[in-house]
Amino acid sequence: MQLNKIIVVLALGLCFGTAVQAQSKYAVINTKYILDKIPEYKEADKKLKVLGDQWQSEIDEKQIALDKMYKNYEAEQFMLSEDLKKKREDELFVKEKELRDLQKKRFGYEGDLFKERQKLVKPIQDKVYNAVQKMATARSYDFILDKSEGITIIFADPKLDKSDDILKELGINN
Repeated sequence: MQLNKIIVVLALGLCFGTAVQAQSKYAVINTKYILDKIPEYKEADKKLKVLGDQWQSEIDEKQIALDKMYKNYEAEQFMLSEDLKKKREDELFVKEKELRDLQKKRFGYEGDLFKERQKLVKPIQDKVYNAVQKMATARSYDFILDKSEGITIIFADPKLDKSDDILKELGINN
């Protein structure tokens, strides 16, 4: 008797799941594949790589100079007076800070590379997103999933968003 109930519940769940799935219409895309086929994106990516390589070379040169300063200090520190030691340590500290600041300026969050990427790549990504949205609307898709970096929802029909209902359930007025 108990086994029959479990089977009936599982069968109903399977039917209900299939019915819900049949109502939703979705598609899968690969934005990396799409972007790689767009000539403007390839050009922007090349420019970003050149800039990144230039900036990395600049940082590498400064790192080599800093390493040399450290080696010289380590070799000479025993012969230096306390005042000269302090002065050289301060110089090393300043140079190290300058190097970290330069790395952050070039490659940090909202750094030069980020800003260049926003300027060069974001308009292309926006074009792709607009094309996805246009296709989703024209073909009545509820969801568009992006499989390029794991599965990400790139488009969802706004009428399916129940966030406001959850807020209402929590007693929060938006």
